[in-house]
Amino acid sequence: MDTGQELGGTIPRARVEGDAPRLEPMLDLEWSRAIELPQAAMTAATPSELRRAWVHRAPEDSVLALFRASAGMAGPIPAPWWLRAMADGKLDSREQGFRVEDRIAQLLGRRPGWEFVPWAADGESGYWEFMPSERGKSGHAIPTTVMNTDRHEGWIDVLPAHTGPTPDPIPIAGLAGLRSRLGVIEAVR
Repeated sequence: MDTGQELGGTIPRARVEGDAPRLEPMLDLEWSRAIELPQAAMTAATPSELRRAWVHRAPEDSVLALFRASAGMAGPIPAPWWLRAMADGKLDSREQGFRVEDRIAQLLGRRPGWEFVPWAADGESGYWEFMPSERGKSGHAIPTTVMNTDRHEGWIDVLPAHTGPTPDPIPIAGLAGLRSRLGVIEAVR
């Protein structure tokens, strides 16, 4: 008859008080929660209506510190364009980034054909599409898109209407540059 006594070495011992597992916060999970938007934000009609995440409301120094700590762990992480620009020393404050977004909204929001798209990539601030450029006379499947960027200090890129491979974005020299080129941008239909 087998008594099972030879199994004694394979049965784990009972936990004692000081033996509890040590849990540490995971930066990627913390960052994901920091940029998470409430479901209601997906109906935003302007960038200002989209600013509901922790990164938009928390103290700027805390946001920047968490971003830098999280970004150092695994390479590029999802983040608003203005935060990447701040981390690189190209933008002085989150408020400056908000101002850029709000001025674009004031310009495009009054013009016929432009629609704000709030469901951009995780952490991003949304973008604007010129709807007449989609499936118009030119037959493009993807409309002309205006988006913010940290690639250059004009902070605005235009992605031309297209079908097929995505073209390179066109850098725009700030709001004045966007305003001066709107006629050309809107001509694609």
